[in-house]
Amino acid sequence: MIERSVRPIREGLPAHAVEVGTEPLDRPARNSVGGRPFLDGSQDWPECFCGERMALFFQLDLPPDLGPFGGDHLLVFHCRAHNDAAEAPYADGRLVPRYWEAPQPPYPGPFWRVLLQRRATDPFPEAEPSVRALPLTLRPFVDTPDTRGIGAQAFKVGGTPSWAQDPEHHRCACGTDLVYLCQVPEGMEFAVHPGQPEQPYSLGDDSYWLFLGNEVYLLACPAHCDPAAVWPVNQN
Repeated sequence: MIERSVRPIREGLPAHAVEVGTEPLDRPARNSVGGRPFLDGSQDWPECFCGERMALFFQLDLPPDLGPFGGDHLLVFHCRAHNDAAEAPYADGRLVPRYWEAPQPPYPGPFWRVLLQRRATDPFPEAEPSVRALPLTLRPFVDTPDTRGIGAQAFKVGGTPSWAQDPEHHRCACGTDLVYLCQVPEGMEFAVHPGQPEQPYSLGDDSYWLFLGNEVYLLACPAHCDPAAVWPVNQN
């Protein structure tokens, strides 16, 4: 099942802080909250198990210094009508086949989708209708862990996760160990356009949360066995 261990790390690792701008986007942008998703030509806009198209929370081009993920385009989608924590589905010591489509009790299927696209060249014809489109900027820094091996608590890609609980290590269905890629801090709010339906268990009708506002750590398959082979660890 889930392997938990404490392995102190002292050496700083390359990382990029993800900063959210304040001026609304009026054009497609590859680094954005909301906006028009950049998807491979064969990839449809993901839908929740409920049949509703998921909201695009953010997308960004991953810098080349992020090892096997350098140059990939990361997209994070989440249903606005369903808001819960993710529970890892395991069988035979690894995540089940196509775990990104597995049931998430009490739901019959997933309410989120994280994609690593390698040929995302053109923006989708339609823009995200709920989450306000804002620019994202990546700022490089060296993520030096503290004495407990904990990295900076920030919206970031790369570096070392700032585990709120014990570190988690997961094995992909393909047999490859998943690798930490991105962190979204606890309580981060994503502003929405006026008049949007209120998200369950969120703070109100002007913003949405990812996974109940938990700290989110995206662990991805370095073998790229599938564009959706990413698991969102939730902790608080």
